[in-house]
Amino acid sequence: MSKANGFSHFGRSAEHGFTLVEMMVALAVFSLAALALMKLVGVSIASTGTVDRKLIAQIVAENVAVEALADPVAPPLGTTNGVEINGGLSWRWVRRTTRTADIRILRIDIAVAGANGPPAARLTVVRSVAG
Repeated sequence: MSKANGFSHFGRSAEHGFTLVEMMVALAVFSLAALALMKLVGVSIASTGTVDRKLIAQIVAENVAVEALADPVAPPLGTTNGVEINGGLSWRWVRRTTRTADIRILRIDIAVAGANGPPAARLTVVRSVAG
């Protein structure tokens, strides 16, 4: 390369390679990128586990709702508790049945939680009093 092309080699030839400072800067940039990527992978794995648990809790809530809706006899008013095993985990559910402004319609609120955790899924359905 020549000065006529707008480039100069500052008095060194291509055989000299990179300086120590250039290598240190390149390694620092690479290590920062690698650390950011590792953190992103860790967060991704953690969030996948959370999404998986919430999805299973939602399935449990839907199963409890289907049982309440498919039964020809309406569920009793008040609160009913139960435990289901799904996805290899134990899930506590609470079903609360209340009347609505229309006496022919019941509101059924369902909350599902892990063994000792806060509710991971909530679901509300309505059904008629007479199956």
